[in-house]
Amino acid sequence: MFRSFSRPAPLVLALAFCTFIPVLMAMVETVQIPTGTYAEDSAHLAVAPLSWFLHVLAGAAFGIAGPMNFALALRRRFGRLHRATGRIFVGAGVVLGLTAFSLLLSVEPQRTPVIDVARGVFGLALLVALAMAVNAIRARDIPRHRAWVIRAYAIGMGSGTVALVFFPIYVLTGAPPIGLASDVIFVTWWALNIGFAEWVIHRITPSIRRFPA
Repeated sequence: MFRSFSRPAPLVLALAFCTFIPVLMAMVETVQIPTGTYAEDSAHLAVAPLSWFLHVLAGAAFGIAGPMNFALALRRRFGRLHRATGRIFVGAGVVLGLTAFSLLLSVEPQRTPVIDVARGVFGLALLVALAMAVNAIRARDIPRHRAWVIRAYAIGMGSGTVALVFFPIYVLTGAPPIGLASDVIFVTWWALNIGFAEWVIHRITPSIRRFPA
């Protein structure tokens, strides 16, 4: 069953698991921002409410559409749905990247410059990866398209998956980890996500060439 649904199934399940917390948090914030019920430690983002709202909305859509696009059955049996979720993925990723820049320019930094530099670099990398993915699918180069989609997903959701490390600390202490050490861990974890994506691409590239477009 799993083998017929995805390629490979463990990848889809792992992505869904790792991004469950950030997607859930983003969905909650889409309700909190318009109603003004957001957490106090997020109040500094209220200076740019539209960018903040669009950022979390795009993050939720990006996080949900990503794993769906790696499901083999969706592409082979429901081509139109696959293309629709792919367009949502790309559109959400573009909004995610652009609003990240908007927030960087509008919001006073609350952490060390390490975070802002990483967000700027990875935001640009996300937009580049999405552009490469679109160019590849237009050229009907499925393996290259899939590789760039995986990279885009790792970049776009990399900062969110750090919740797997920081969320338990937040629950126990009632405050998010702060300071240079936590920021270095944050960026390192983000980079490890991208490194893991490259490993996945290397592992699956020979197999995805066996499937027709």
